[in-house]
Amino acid sequence: MARTYDFMLGGGHNFAVDRAVGEKIETLMPGLKQAARVNRAFLGRVVRFMVDRGVRQFLDIGSGIPTVGNVHEIAQKADPECRVVYVDRDPIAVAHSELMLGRNDRAVIVQADMRDPESILETAKQSLDFDKPIGLLMLLMLHWVADEDDPHGLLERYRSALAPGSYFALTHVTSDNQGENLTEATDVIQRSKSQDQVNTRTRAEIETMFGEFELVDPGLVGCALWRPGGPGDVADNPDMNMLVYAGVGRKPD
Repeated sequence: MARTYDFMLGGGHNFAVDRAVGEKIETLMPGLKQAARVNRAFLGRVVRFMVDRGVRQFLDIGSGIPTVGNVHEIAQKADPECRVVYVDRDPIAVAHSELMLGRNDRAVIVQADMRDPESILETAKQSLDFDKPIGLLMLLMLHWVADEDDPHGLLERYRSALAPGSYFALTHVTSDNQGENLTEATDVIQRSKSQDQVNTRTRAEIETMFGEFELVDPGLVGCALWRPGGPGDVADNPDMNMLVYAGVGRKPD
């Protein structure tokens, strides 16, 4: 699905089968490409928000195929000293990231599955100082983790490794504001035989994923409603602004 997401964003690192899945989903849920761009715009706002609050290192899990507005580009534009560790299990995403980061000594890509927190955290410690605040990003990631894989246990492992003052940002597909179209769209993904399958959750279920982290204003809201800065942050189709919940939490001191 990383390649389908790349297609939704207008990228060129995808195959015909990825485009076919994307087009079918877009037919069932018109405006889905806008929703993907709204999520990408949220990424930019979140990184700038964290940098403004003193964060200078980031762990982006499920980073996907590089496209416009990557974490290191946004963070290092604000402060060239920022460090970024990207994590993705898709070999194509990793290969393109390695090419992009070849000359950047403050950003690396790790090929790993987020269900292996011990390995990811151990590797990240080679680049990041876990005694200082870190911005943990899991955007459009956690709805691929089924309940049987214990997403709350996984998140607790990541959150507990972070220093006080760290931030955790997520976006997650929800069924709260959608009808049968979302069910039909997830059926398309299921029939595609992708190893990535959507697990929609309610606002209450998603909010528990922050654990002891304190949600910053405006809390857990539709992705486009999290501190929008302009028209580009909001989709024309109101449903697409609420397809994904977004939030940022801070670890108490």
